[in-house]
Amino acid sequence: MTHSYIGLISGTSMDGIDAVLASFENESLQLHATHAHAYPDELRRLLRNTVQKPEFCGLEQLGMLDRWTGECFRDAALAIIEKSEIRKSDVAVIGSHGQTLRHQPTGKYPFSLQIGDAATIAAGTGITTVADFRRADIAAGGQGAPLVPPFHAWLFRTHAAPAVVLNIGGIANITALPARNEAIIGFDTGPGNTLLDAWINAQRSLPYDDNGQWSASGAIIGPLLDKMAADDYFGTAPPKSTGFEYFNLEWLNAYGAENYEPVDVQATLCELSAVTIAAAIQKYAPVTSAVYICGGGVHNGDLMQRIRRNLSETNVSSTQDVGLDPDWVEAAAFAWLAMRTSKHQSGNLPSVTGARLKVVLGAIHSP
Repeated sequence: MTHSYIGLISGTSMDGIDAVLASFENESLQLHATHAHAYPDELRRLLRNTVQKPEFCGLEQLGMLDRWTGECFRDAALAIIEKSEIRKSDVAVIGSHGQTLRHQPTGKYPFSLQIGDAATIAAGTGITTVADFRRADIAAGGQGAPLVPPFHAWLFRTHAAPAVVLNIGGIANITALPARNEAIIGFDTGPGNTLLDAWINAQRSLPYDDNGQWSASGAIIGPLLDKMAADDYFGTAPPKSTGFEYFNLEWLNAYGAENYEPVDVQATLCELSAVTIAAAIQKYAPVTSAVYICGGGVHNGDLMQRIRRNLSETNVSSTQDVGLDPDWVEAAAFAWLAMRTSKHQSGNLPSVTGARLKVVLGAIHSP
């Protein structure tokens, strides 16, 4: 009998949990159910405040957030089982990415911190749960991110190479899938939605720029764009990964964004995401003929148009064209990684993360 797997993830937007229930055979995925599980407003507020002002998060609050977030992940898993026609006893493993609070993969003591107590998920569902996927790769000398390229390669490579899979969440990352048996390249290109969300929230008290309507109404500020695009991160060779710790309002204000019209800053930030994504693809996957986009950024029409403009000779579409709804790619990836862990198979790609070797990812929590 084919077992099913649940994948759970909440990204840098911190608005809730994406959940999938899937099964995997050979090089095919069957999606049995999907579910978007919103965070309570107060939890969302506390999580965002913790990320933006980590110095004010004490041990008491950290422990509380870990447990509360874990309960939300548990409820998301239970909800997707209820929505599906799959029995709980047929779900082999849950893979929970958790909620990232801090990602610092370089320095003397590299780490990546995800909360969402996995023991709470396992106990509340009665299903073995795998979590803390990033630690093992970091312990092996890697960045701990991005972790989705092996899944992209497994699912898309046979019918999409040479191509690039572009995930646009808060941070954008690419997976370059060469046609032959060459090493797969993947890394975080820089900001996707994170600066756009932060700026519109600061200026208009909105969580995000719906379809990019605000950015589309502004004008690009050339000098500001040039200064931001010259940031050292964009010129750093992979392996590399980043997060809100780096690309945030403090980073943006250091370039004097407050000296310009807010709507024009938004347009410039949208162009920055598009330009840096395109430059990364052109440099590290120059023979790419197709780019397949997934993640929340696919719903930003202005950002998509700018990416297409900057990749004018490349076919740009969504992962729907190669078999998977762009909203569920990341959650499906962590279901797949959990399956790999449950079979004691490696889940990282050293060519992507820079780890010394392939390792089995995640900590296993029995119910």
